[in-house]
Amino acid sequence: MGEQPTRVDDAEPPPRRTPDDAGRSTDRGADGSSPATDRGADGSGPLAERGAAAEPDAPRPPAPGGLPLLGNVHELASDALGFYGRRAAAHGGVVRYDVFGTESYLVTDPAVVRRVLVDDHDRYEKGEMPRSRLGGLLGDGLFLAEDDDWREQRTTVRSAFFRERVAEYGDAMVDHARRAAAQWDDGEVVDVHAAATDYAFAVLAESLLGSDVERERETVRAAAESVTERFDTGRMTSFLPEWVPTPANRRYRRRIGALRSTIRTLVAERRAAGPPADPGAADDLLGTLVAAAELGAMGDDRLVDNAVTFLFAGHETSALGLTYALYCLADRPEFQERVRREVAALDGDPRPADLGACPALTAAVDEALRLYPPVHTFFREPTEAVRLGGYRVPAGVVVTLSPWAVHRDGRWWDDPTAYRPERWLRDGAAGPADGDEAGGPVHGDEAPGPAVGERPEYAYFPFGGGPRHCIGMRFARQELRLATATLLRRLRLEPVTTDLSVRASVNTRPDGPVRVRVRTLEEPLDANEPSDTS
Repeated sequence: MGEQPTRVDDAEPPPRRTPDDAGRSTDRGADGSSPATDRGADGSGPLAERGAAAEPDAPRPPAPGGLPLLGNVHELASDALGFYGRRAAAHGGVVRYDVFGTESYLVTDPAVVRRVLVDDHDRYEKGEMPRSRLGGLLGDGLFLAEDDDWREQRTTVRSAFFRERVAEYGDAMVDHARRAAAQWDDGEVVDVHAAATDYAFAVLAESLLGSDVERERETVRAAAESVTERFDTGRMTSFLPEWVPTPANRRYRRRIGALRSTIRTLVAERRAAGPPADPGAADDLLGTLVAAAELGAMGDDRLVDNAVTFLFAGHETSALGLTYALYCLADRPEFQERVRREVAALDGDPRPADLGACPALTAAVDEALRLYPPVHTFFREPTEAVRLGGYRVPAGVVVTLSPWAVHRDGRWWDDPTAYRPERWLRDGAAGPADGDEAGGPVHGDEAPGPAVGERPEYAYFPFGGGPRHCIGMRFARQELRLATATLLRRLRLEPVTTDLSVRASVNTRPDGPVRVRVRTLEEPLDANEPSDTS
């Protein structure tokens, strides 16, 4: 069954709920109760949930529709992203759905999202579903690890993502953006998704693997293609286990094997080269992993698992974020010009230290991540019976947290399907905080986001949240802003693709090329020069 891609113009924003006396938007039952939003006197969370396990007589979430045996597979296969949005709009913050008899719970209330990711994070794990689907690719690396194993791995790799270390990657991010801009002729039509994928791969390879991996590019490309095919929800076969010998599964196993073999070769070469003359050079991710293995803190298989995780997941999500930022700015020429004037005021190409002086640039990127979050869903499984939004949720079921649905929910966002970066600039509010890699706030605790006080914190969570937030968040946000700024100093972007459609695979992927026309500026724009927007 082919998927019907979600189109921005076609998406119906969820209806607004009726505000309660305190001005909150609520989903109320026939008796006037609001399980997902009724709060205690301190306002810290749903009254019946604070630290409480599920009660046997608590209601279960609504579960409308579904076919015998298949459950909601047909709806997910036809339009997974639309399915999440429709369920949230019709049934509120917590709703059940079914995949081949496996019960799942979709959560789209920001307060409940926070409860899962932050407040009660120790009562959840990634669960069997992600392990069964991604284990062949990512092994037992950081993304799928649990408990002490996860904590030990995160402690090992996090030094590569400290603020100071990430700032050192800025030169590579800007340099590769310069190279990309130099390749394009005035008036050329460019597929920015393909270009952003090449860019993100080159940056990640140089910054985190410390290697010129041009020779490995085709292996990585083929593996990424098979991962996309394997997890494309528009294919009914994507819901089958990996061991089922479909053509897609056979290609997937073959290409993932080649990718892991390539990583083993890179590890062997790094070891054979010996310690670097510059001790700081060992601080890239691959050097950190190899050093940990040498000290016995990480076995070779785990080393490869983590290198594959960061090489694949890191460059794919960054490429998608940059694709959507450039597409959206091409479609909003007046805001593109605002960003261009902002970065033109800098002394040359941007540096990481300059980004704090570029609120329009940050807003442009953060709004693209709101409208097109590269990761459309996060999954968790409770290790014990819990209560979410006033509903009983048994242990071991799949809890689905959907940035796609929450980011486009009219309860939290005005004009939710429109690209409006101005919303991030109201009242001087900034985008999400970069966070503290030592385990502090990551996603709004320091900078609550647009219109402070009007919107729940977890109405925006493109990088997840809590202790298991994306460890590469700071790297990705810096990369997206530096690349966008560097390109806009040299190029003007005009829309060619005007009806972007996306689909759910392992990430939120465009359904075909994303084309823009580039107009080259003779010299990188300076603040005092006029800019022709005609």
